Amino acid sequence: MLSRLIRLIRKLNVKQQLILLFLIMISPIFFLNIFGNLKAEQILKRHVTNAYVELNKQNFTIINRDIDTVNKITTTVIQNPLIQQINMTGSDTILERVKRYETIEKLLVSYSQGAERGDGIYYSLYIYDPNDYYFFAPNFPQVKKAGVYFFSKAEEPYWFEEVVQKKGRGSLKFTERLSAQAENLKTLTYMRAVNNISRKAETIGVLVITKMDSKIGESLKSISLPDGEIYLTDLNNRVLASTTNNTGELIALPETVVAEDLEGTGDVITSDFIYVVNNNHSLGQKLVYKVPVKALLQQQNEMKSVIQYITVAYAVFGLIMITYFWRSLMTPLQKLAFFMRKYEPGNRVPETPRRGSNDEVSVLIASTYDMARRLNGLITYKYQMELKQKESQLQLLYQQINPHLLYNTLESIYWKSSLEGNVESAEMIKELSKLMKISLSRGRELISLEEELEHATAYIKLQQLRYDYVFRVVMDIHPDTKSNLIPKITLQPLIENAIIHGVKNMGEDGEITITAVCEDETVRISIEDNGYKSVDYEAIEAVLNDDSPNPTSGYGIRNINQRIHLHFGSDYGICYTPGTEGGTLVTVKLPKSENQD
Repeated sequence: MLSRLIRLIRKLNVKQQLILLFLIMISPIFFLNIFGNLKAEQILKRHVTNAYVELNKQNFTIINRDIDTVNKITTTVIQNPLIQQINMTGSDTILERVKRYETIEKLLVSYSQGAERGDGIYYSLYIYDPNDYYFFAPNFPQVKKAGVYFFSKAEEPYWFEEVVQKKGRGSLKFTERLSAQAENLKTLTYMRAVNNISRKAETIGVLVITKMDSKIGESLKSISLPDGEIYLTDLNNRVLASTTNNTGELIALPETVVAEDLEGTGDVITSDFIYVVNNNHSLGQKLVYKVPVKALLQQQNEMKSVIQYITVAYAVFGLIMITYFWRSLMTPLQKLAFFMRKYEPGNRVPETPRRGSNDEVSVLIASTYDMARRLNGLITYKYQMELKQKESQLQLLYQQINPHLLYNTLESIYWKSSLEGNVESAEMIKELSKLMKISLSRGRELISLEEELEHATAYIKLQQLRYDYVFRVVMDIHPDTKSNLIPKITLQPLIENAIIHGVKNMGEDGEITITAVCEDETVRISIEDNGYKSVDYEAIEAVLNDDSPNPTSGYGIRNINQRIHLHFGSDYGICYTPGTEGGTLVTVKLPKSENQD
């Protein structure tokens, strides 16, 4: 997959690669922007939610403290002797009942908070009066009024029996109206049964505290949430008190909150709201915080907008820079590429474009045009050299006519001498003609080792006939080496040195050994004599490797070494070392090759 992607990228031209580069540079910025905003939003939501959880716990504690305060007051009211002395036996006079009624009414009014402002809580006592002993007392309770209310069995409020069953435990309850005779006004009440202390099985009445939503609402409004809502509900999600005007309504909570409904504080974060819910099953209450995410993230959205503007500005700036570099870099390079595709060596080179700057692109363009002009000059020069080479080759062919004539003439003399009986002279003429024939080699520089050995053998025989030398020559040539290429006239100068400096004056004791073997990809040719003269091998090494040698000494072997270097490289050549049994050993190292002629 990666190699396929690399091949696809390599197929793009420079313009497409620049566009791809721009997208690669811009894309991470956008991805990081999106990821960073999302992550920051999640972190902010979580931190703020954790803070709201702690705030919710404190707020719920404050509400419970307010309710506990009301509960303590109700305990005080219940324990008041005036209330405990109420009886429905009819043993007291009407005057005593009226006085008791007025005293209890004043007591309840004194406990009512904020009654004079009209926004406080009101204490009312509801007493069951089946025999209508307190006929003079009102029986139409009011939400915003403290007092004592007596009712008969037919007038019993729908909540009375439920409160009595709780055996003196107080509870919050939302009521549409207090009784059939009361005004139709919604209120949050705190109700607690008033039991007779001396006769615990007997219930005197129910103490009702109305407008509890006002008192609890003060505690709720003390908490500031950004455009948020706070609800105190029962376990059925009916609003008991809130910072809004929807007391008594059912609120919708996320399914996860409804499904879990665990004791304690939990939170749920949706796409639109953050819900923090504190469940208290013992009190049958929930404290719910509902905070819109939009309001919470308003400042972050402003920061997000700033970052997005910066990102867009960066993208526009990057696009401007790409456009600038495209015009200043790619347009000249496109023109240069067009010139290179259109240009053919030898055609006229137009004038070099001027850009008014000395940057790398300008240098490249100017150098390319100059290179094209130099190429044209080289083409012209090569054409002229080829003409001169043809003329030289033709001249060489003319010059080779004379050696061929001489070779043919020598052949004629050889046959005439043979016919006249001059065998020795004829042999010398024959060997000389071989030397000349192989030296010509049809103009070739490289010949086979077999041909070179034939040339060397002719030279040896000619020397033996000329000077009456009686030294021996032993050849051990491996068959695989005979077709190997070697520069012509390589072995003859080396054999000549072996004769002159080695075995010349040794008579029959003189011996020259010529061997040729293959070693992997190398062919080694050795010429060893058994001469007795001392040899300065360091001087020979200096002659072979000296860049500016003395032309009067060692010219022949240095010429051989250089020709081998020119044909095959510096890893090959000749080397002089002492022989195995005295004398001198010269080794010719050649690469393994085949004669393709």
